[in-house]
This record gives sequence, structure tokens and C-alpha cells, in this order.
Amino acid sequence: MLKIQIIHGPNLNRLGQREPENYGHTTLADLTKRLDQLAERLDITLNHYQSNHEGQIIDCIHQCTDDDTAGLIINPAAFTHTSVAIRDALAASDIPFIEVHISNVYAREPFRAHSYISDLASGSIVGMGVFGYELALLGLTEQLGHRREHLLLGHAKPEEH
Repeated sequence: MLKIQIIHGPNLNRLGQREPENYGHTTLADLTKRLDQLAERLDITLNHYQSNHEGQIIDCIHQCTDDDTAGLIINPAAFTHTSVAIRDALAASDIPFIEVHISNVYAREPFRAHSYISDLASGSIVGMGVFGYELALLGLTEQLGHRREHLLLGHAKPEEH
């Protein structure tokens, strides 16, 4: 079964409480539940990890590189703009990943417009709220060849031939 790792960076454990004008009211637990429901429909295994510590995020990336993880979805949060070390861990990994940001980082403070990982990512989703994670999951499974067209855009399930 296809295995995908979700990595949430610093302060994302405070979703639903921290700056709701930027990040909304959905909690990390709510987001995890939504993603697990989608993963079940996609017939994939989804693992979740959140840390406020750069080294622990790097360790998680290394672990994914060493096991059978097929893809990553990562929101490095503030580390996006500061962490060469996370960039190096992703660059050393052969795992495709999608970068996600809940808020539109380009419409916020100028320093948030720079990402150390975007050029390595197979895709970036910015400013779509927590729905961006679901888009990333659908996009990544498509990139990995795990197609479930009937789940996209409300289309009916294709008939069996």
C-alpha cells in the first residue's frame, strides 16, 4: 500500500487557536481526521508528524528516506524561510514532496515570500487554507501513479469494463 508522510512544522500544533485570521479555525486534530478520511478513500497509508523542533523534522525526513515512504507533504512553517538544514535533508532524499502553506505567504510580510525548499518540491500549494493539504494529497497520489479519478471534482466512479 502506498505510504505518504505529512510533516507539520512549528506552531501548527496551535492551529485553530493561533492567528485565525491567517490560519482559520480548523485544529490540527480536525485536519488530521479530514486527511485520514481522504487517505482511506484513496486506499493509501498516511502518517502524521508535527514538531516545533528543526532537528526532529530532519530526523523524520531521514526516517522516511530509509523506509518505504513514497511521498511527503510538508509545511515547514517558519522553517520555510530559515532552514537550510531542512532543505539539505529534502535534497538528500529521493522522495517526491509537495510544500503546503495554509496562508498566502506572498501576501504577508516580505520575508515570507522566500522558501528554501520550493525549488526542490514537485509542487507548492499556498493560500488555500487547510484544504491545501487535501489538494496536495490528491496531487501527490496522482504524481505517484496512484490514480483515483472518481474522487476528483465529484465525478462518478468509472464503470468497470
